[in-house]
Amino acid sequence: MFYWVMKRIFLGPVVRTLFRPWVKGLDNIPSEGAAIIASNHLSFSDSIFMPLMVPRPVIFLAKSEYFTGTGLKGRLTAMFFRLTNQLPMDRSGGAASAASLEAGMDVLTHGGLLGIYPEGTRSPDSRLYRGKVGVARLALQAGVPVIPVAMIGTDKVQPIGQRLPNIRRIGMIFGKPLDFSRYQGMADDRLIQRSVTDEIMYELMRLSGQEYVDEYASVVKLRLAGKAEAQDGEQGREQRGDEPRDEPGEPGSSRSA
Repeated sequence: MFYWVMKRIFLGPVVRTLFRPWVKGLDNIPSEGAAIIASNHLSFSDSIFMPLMVPRPVIFLAKSEYFTGTGLKGRLTAMFFRLTNQLPMDRSGGAASAASLEAGMDVLTHGGLLGIYPEGTRSPDSRLYRGKVGVARLALQAGVPVIPVAMIGTDKVQPIGQRLPNIRRIGMIFGKPLDFSRYQGMADDRLIQRSVTDEIMYELMRLSGQEYVDEYASVVKLRLAGKAEAQDGEQGREQRGDEPRDEPGEPGSSRSA
């Protein structure tokens, strides 16, 4: 009930008025039956904009951190995600991730639309990154089509780290359903899972026009975080007037004398 009230009465009209979303290919969404909607991921607001444009409810797998926050903000965020048909996705791997995929499988078994971000996290730089095979495993096990959708311009509306959105137009393109029935009975084959995932990512690249990077976004984020930490340390030393310390035994070190 909350989902439909927010979509039809409160959030939906506001989003349409302020952000004037344009949509192509909405008729590629089946009017009934199970399907996976696989989207690129540019912004936190992707999970708000896209479901508002789809006539049927879309249940998203969202990262579990959104459901475990502390304090008033954390509790409100968790409540919002639960009330808007989103399920926690544990990305730590192993049994926890498998349980999250089982929750997604339950949505498909009951004929629902499951939204998933194959990249696993938001793009750190607006490029499209390598997809994780969970989307392929779900599609193959459930025997359902995958509908690629490209979010356009949402990274400009709410860049990573920005709380309040910029008011500007956004768009989305729904591609034709991808049929993987030719792989029936091969859901556990890792090579098939990778092939299916890469096909999905190719369609997302084609629809979105993004540059593709054959690397996981999560790995890139960790690398960027490490560089930022190193830069912060260097800036701190400069502000304190500290001189770089020589390594033991190297020329110029007092300890090499």
